[in-house]
Amino acid sequence: MLQAELKEAVRTWPHSDPVSWAQRTIAVALVKRLDLSFEKAVAALQQNDPKYYTEFEPLLSWSFWLVPREWSSTDLSLLYPTTTTTECYDEQLSDKCLTLLLGTWKMNGTPCIVTKPCRDTMTQFGCPHYSLSHQLLYFLIGRMRGCTNLLKGDTRASRANMTERSYQKIFCSNMMKTNQDFLRDGLTEQTVDIFIENILICGLTGFSDFYKADWLQHVLRLQDEEVGCFGRDKNVISQIIGDELLEQMQPHRRVKRREKILPDGCSSHMTAVAVGALGGYLNYYLTEQDITKRPLS
Repeated sequence: MLQAELKEAVRTWPHSDPVSWAQRTIAVALVKRLDLSFEKAVAALQQNDPKYYTEFEPLLSWSFWLVPREWSSTDLSLLYPTTTTTECYDEQLSDKCLTLLLGTWKMNGTPCIVTKPCRDTMTQFGCPHYSLSHQLLYFLIGRMRGCTNLLKGDTRASRANMTERSYQKIFCSNMMKTNQDFLRDGLTEQTVDIFIENILICGLTGFSDFYKADWLQHVLRLQDEEVGCFGRDKNVISQIIGDELLEQMQPHRRVKRREKILPDGCSSHMTAVAVGALGGYLNYYLTEQDITKRPLS
């Protein structure tokens, strides 16, 4: 996602003055660094988790991700009357539903398949937090993959007039409320990851009101000053080394964790989500800057 955001930023950069041109040069250097890091990351994923790599390989191309050209805002009249206290999200089902969209559920599989369990789960109302962001991600990935009708076969009368955009607006409106609640109550270790993930995914879906200037300050304050990553816990470093030793001694005790704490205590997930969100901010601010420079006629 960040690759797509940065490459688009470099392409559309309004380089009308020396300061702006110098900033663009920094962005170009970042793209080059990111491309090199990305190659290493993809090679490592292919080696360490070949099944997961095969299933999600389409997402590993920056050209898969389309940066928004048009913007809209959330609507707080679409808030759920009540939200479940527990997640209605199952990682295995979610992964399966995404592979059916991508066509990676088998070799040369047909893409854009929507099963009833997938449609029911991904259109369920009242889900919180990670369930909500993964429901939105499902629709986002479907659109990027070119799947034209994710809702075909939904016979519920109450959903007769619902479009894919309707669901995106409902999900992001509720994610907006989640973020506002998190800030009101004070961001914690548990909520900050969801807070940033919501900015990333709703921003990429085209909801510009997630790119609030004060939210950007919250994200930047979370960056580790020493190594530059996000979600760094220095206490974790010695614990991780201990966990790895334990796993070596008990090879069958393999914990399936998509989150990986890196040797310097950084959270791979939060770092990835945060830099993706920052890339979104950059692109949005560039388009805004462009709009203000256009003549009124």
